[in-house]
Amino acid sequence: MIVLFPFLILLGLFLLFGAVFTVKQQTTAILERFGKFLSIRQAGLQLKIPFVDRIVGRVNLKIQQLDVIVETKTKDDVFVQLKISVQFLIRKQKVYDAFYKLQNPHEQITAFIFDTVRAEVPKMKLDDVFEKKDDIALAIQRELKEAMLNYGYDIVKALVTDIDPDAQVKEAMNRINAAEREKVAAQYEGDAQRIIIVEKAKAEAESKRLQGMGIANQRREIARGLEESMDVLNRAGINSQEASALIIITQHYDTLQAVGERTNSNLIMLPNSPTAASNMLNDMTASLIAANEIREAKKNKKS
Repeated sequence: MIVLFPFLILLGLFLLFGAVFTVKQQTTAILERFGKFLSIRQAGLQLKIPFVDRIVGRVNLKIQQLDVIVETKTKDDVFVQLKISVQFLIRKQKVYDAFYKLQNPHEQITAFIFDTVRAEVPKMKLDDVFEKKDDIALAIQRELKEAMLNYGYDIVKALVTDIDPDAQVKEAMNRINAAEREKVAAQYEGDAQRIIIVEKAKAEAESKRLQGMGIANQRREIARGLEESMDVLNRAGINSQEASALIIITQHYDTLQAVGERTNSNLIMLPNSPTAASNMLNDMTASLIAANEIREAKKNKKS
């Protein structure tokens, strides 16, 4: 009896540990008795009959994610790879269906994703696939939710996380994009050049207008100054011919003085003698006399 006592203690401990088990949070345990479903145990400390009851599986109730890469063809005959991420969970009330009805749930979900993507994407052109990726994701989520609900799976979210066309197609798209941007840049540069030319022309026109006004005002003031000079000389007893000669000679020497003050001047005046000035004065005097005679003849004719 003393020899059997330790053995009985060990046997009791073995049976105790075999009868007690724990289930983690957000997890359920499936128990079978002699190969037949017995119960679903929730999180916490649980009991079972050793050698009779057996834990055949544990079901994770957390949100899980499955990533699937699908290769398909678009409407414009471009092969493209789409990375689909599906987030799903097993409903607590449907643990039995999720465990016993599906042999491999990941393969089942993958098959539905392939079927949906290859039904939707061939209807779209490549550019539309990028623009309507959310519509593709919604279609996947809708189809999966309807199909997997009977098996105890709830589809939380479906996402199209990547769209990867063939390398040559991407290179061609980049060239098209670059050419389009260069075209827009050239248009902007052309518009800028046109604006610069127009504004430069406006500035030159305004400059010429102001220059013309300046020249006109200058000549007006010169004429007024000559008139005043002639009046002053006439009041001093100098007749018109002598006054004209004096003014012309004065301007002649003023010009020579101004030229002489400029050390870098390349101006050449020919001829440069008092005789030349006298001849110029005689020519001007003859012109003035002829003009006066013509004006007097017109007045007499009118009278």
